[in-house]
Amino acid sequence: MAATTQPSTAGGAAQLRGRSLLVLLICCCSIFIVGLDTSALNVALPSIQQDLNASIQGAQWTIDAYTLVLASFLILSASTADRIGRRRVFQVGLAIFGLGSLLCGLAPSLGWLIAFRVLQAIGGSMLNPVALSIISNTFTDPRTRAKAIGVWGGVVGVSIAAGPVLGGLLVQAFSWRAIFFINVPIAVTAMVLAGKYIRESLAARRQRLDPVGQVLLIAAVGALTFGIIEAPMRGFGSVPIIACFGVAAAAFVALLWWEFHHRDPLIDLRFFRSPPFSGAAAIALLAFTAQGGFLLLNTLYLQDALGFSPLGAGLAILPMAALMAVVGPISGRLVARYGPRPSLTLGGASVLIAGLITVIPRTDPSYPRLFVVYVLIGFGLGWINAAITNTAVSGMPNRQAGVAAGITSTMRQLGQTLGVAIIGSIIAAHVTEVAQTPAFMSAYHVSWAVIGAIGLANLVIGVATTSARAQRSAQHNADRMGAAARE
Repeated sequence: MAATTQPSTAGGAAQLRGRSLLVLLICCCSIFIVGLDTSALNVALPSIQQDLNASIQGAQWTIDAYTLVLASFLILSASTADRIGRRRVFQVGLAIFGLGSLLCGLAPSLGWLIAFRVLQAIGGSMLNPVALSIISNTFTDPRTRAKAIGVWGGVVGVSIAAGPVLGGLLVQAFSWRAIFFINVPIAVTAMVLAGKYIRESLAARRQRLDPVGQVLLIAAVGALTFGIIEAPMRGFGSVPIIACFGVAAAAFVALLWWEFHHRDPLIDLRFFRSPPFSGAAAIALLAFTAQGGFLLLNTLYLQDALGFSPLGAGLAILPMAALMAVVGPISGRLVARYGPRPSLTLGGASVLIAGLITVIPRTDPSYPRLFVVYVLIGFGLGWINAAITNTAVSGMPNRQAGVAAGITSTMRQLGQTLGVAIIGSIIAAHVTEVAQTPAFMSAYHVSWAVIGAIGLANLVIGVATTSARAQRSAQHNADRMGAAARE
C-alpha cells in the first residue's frame, strides 16, 4: 500500500511546486512590463518630442503622468485587492494595463498619449503590490517565500537594465510606439494564465477604504509635480505656480491631520515614529529621485547633445542598469548578514562620488569619465535599493510588514516622478532646445550637483537611522503598535 501512495504524494508535491513556480513566473511577467515601460520610454523621449512636436515639459509628462498616478494608487490597489480578491484585481490590472498600452501606441497627439498613460498607470498600480501579496500567499514557507520575493525583486532590476537597450532597439528598428505595443501580448497572456493557475485569496483583516486620504494624496503630489514642471515656463513667481505650491502644501497638511484622526488611514502615521522606517521612506524617495532624474538627463544628453542613436544611448546607459541588477542580490545577502547600514553607506557614497566627478571638473565629460560615472551611479543605487525594504520593515509587527513595504514602494514611485520633474525643470530653465550645447551643459552640471547632493543626504540618513539607538526606538514603536492592536 505504501508503495502505491508514495508516488502519488510525491507527484502531488511536484505538481504543487510546479504550480507555485508558474504563479511566480506570472507575477514576475507583470512587474517586468511595468518596470520596463518606464525605463524604456526614457530612451524614446527625443523621438516622441520630434514625432509629436512636443516641448521638454510635454515629454516629461509622458513619464510623470504615469509615475504620479502609479504612486498615488499603489496603496489603494493593495487594500482593494485584500477586500475583493487579489487574483481578481490582478487580472483587472493586467487588462487595463494592456488596453492602456495599446492606446498609447495608437495615440495621435501628445495630449492623448498622456491621457492613455494615466489609464496605463491605473492598471500598473494593481500589479506591483498585488503580485507581491499573491507571491506571499502562494509561498507559505518563510525560507521559500524569501527566495521567491528575491527572484521577484531581481526581475525589477532586470527590467531596468533591459529597458534602455530594448527601448533603443525598438525605437531604432520601428518607432517609439513599439515600446507600448510589446506590452499587449504579455499582458493578455499573463491575464489568461492568472485566471487558470492563481488561486483567489483575501486578507484576514480587510482595511476599510479611505477616499478622503486618497484624494488628498493625489492633490498634494499632483499639484507639487505640476508646479515643478511648469515653473520654468510660467515663472516661479507667477500666480498659477504659486497657487500650485499652495494647494500642495494645504493638501499635505490636511492629509496629515486626516490620517492622524482616521480610524483606518491610507497611510498609518505611527510607522514614521520608527527611525529605520522614516529613514527608509526618505531614502527611497531620494534615491529614486536621483534615478528618475539621471535617466531623463542622460537620455537627452546622449541623444541630443552627443548625437547618439536611441540604441546607442540605451547601450551607453547599460553599465548603470546592469550594475543595479548585479549588485542588488549581493546587497540583499549583505543586509541579511550585517544589516542595512553597510549597503546604505556604500550606496550613498557612490552616488555622491558620481556627482562630484561630474561637477568639479567644469569641462565636458569624456567617454571614459562618463563610463565611470554610470558605473558609480548604478553601483550606488543597487546597494541602496536592496536595503530599503529591509530597513522599512525592521522592527515592524509581522502583520504590518506588507503595509510598510507598500509605503516604501509608493515613495519609490514618487521619487521617480519628482526626479523627472526637478531635472526636467532645470534643463527647461536653461535651454529652449536641448541641442543648444553650451546652455545644456550648464544645466547638465547643475543637475549632477543635485544628484550628488542626494547621494550625500542618503549617506547621512542611512547612517543616522540604522544605529543601535534607532533600532531600539523601532522596537519600542513596534511594541506600542502591537499593544494598541490587541486592545
